[in-house]
Amino acid sequence: MARIIFMGTPDFAVPALENLVASGQLVGVVTQPDRPAGRGRNVQPPPVKEAALAAGLPVYQPASLRRPEAAAPLREWAPDLIVVAAFGQILRPHVLDLPPLGCVNIHASLLPRWRGAAPIQYALLAGDHQTGITLMQMDAGLDTGPILVREALPIAPRETAATLHDRLAALGGRLIAAHLDDLLHRRLIPTPQDETASTYAPMIHKEDGQLNWDEPAEALDRRVRAMTPWPGAFSTWLGRQIKILAAHPAAAGGQPAAAPGTVISLGETAAVRCGRGLLVVEKLQLEGKKPLPTAEFLRGRPEFIGAHLASTAASSVQT
Repeated sequence: MARIIFMGTPDFAVPALENLVASGQLVGVVTQPDRPAGRGRNVQPPPVKEAALAAGLPVYQPASLRRPEAAAPLREWAPDLIVVAAFGQILRPHVLDLPPLGCVNIHASLLPRWRGAAPIQYALLAGDHQTGITLMQMDAGLDTGPILVREALPIAPRETAATLHDRLAALGGRLIAAHLDDLLHRRLIPTPQDETASTYAPMIHKEDGQLNWDEPAEALDRRVRAMTPWPGAFSTWLGRQIKILAAHPAAAGGQPAAAPGTVISLGETAAVRCGRGLLVVEKLQLEGKKPLPTAEFLRGRPEFIGAHLASTAASSVQT
């Protein structure tokens, strides 16, 4: 029996952990410390910790593994292999070199496309038609190690970051289970990544949800879906933030000319004029209020029709 350590933190990593638990070869789990979360900012354990404790596994939560002494518990577990999925810390050579079989990362993209912290969101922002999971032999770079296994996953036309996250998490769990024996017996051939095809997906920040109404409706639709559920796509109306929770693009044919950011009536719903086309708003939420279907929102605030939403620049996307 091999000795395996799992390192991961959020919901995305839980299916992989559960599949490794089923193998009966896990000796320990490393995850991020408990942190404040939610509206009340109450301290909560990461999902991986909850799943690990439920499985009766020992859990280690270092604030950082940067210093060699922080990895002492890992050395005591004497792993043959370390499996990593969305752990949230850069691993140094004293961790990478610890297991004889190395460290394998479950990454939510078809590397080398979308290296970095937010591959799911950037695949949607760029309008990619597919993404997938890569099992990668980790090195000291950021998602630069050789590829062991890749499996593609089509992106549905109305996919959001939330739905794509869940599908990729499940695929990651299935893929590590299917190839665990291959990893343990060195049957997978590492293939160097094509550096000329690499793109970068940096961490998402709240301001990435800002909508720039000068952009085409198709790009704004992708941003709404990529920023669901966090940080949400938003604009400004009368000095208050207004979130666009669900929308779809449409041609502007037959509609009178108006400046980008202008709200127009479309029967019982509303749309916002974009740099090209219209973004039809299906559901929205005014700051401090509950989410509402647009038709219901308009019954209480008919003055929204004809309003101008502030146009703000969001980060560009490398394709």
